[in-house]
Amino acid sequence: MPKGKLPKRYNTIVMPLILSLLMTSVVSAISIVRAQGLTAPALAMWPSAWALSWAIAFPVLLLMLPVVKRVTAVIVEV
Repeated sequence: MPKGKLPKRYNTIVMPLILSLLMTSVVSAISIVRAQGLTAPALAMWPSAWALSWAIAFPVLLLMLPVVKRVTAVIVEV
């Protein structure tokens, strides 16, 4: 194992963690700007909206990942 890297077994946590951080940041920013406009109060509201979105999305992603993998295996040829 290269120095500074986590073992491969952590992939099932790290991948959904990074994916949920990126996706919730983008979606929450789009939602707030769409609802409030690109204003200082909207930008100030974004971090708390993003944190709430992530707090919900990450556990849901962890729970749903096995289901998504099975559905993907039915649809996509290996």
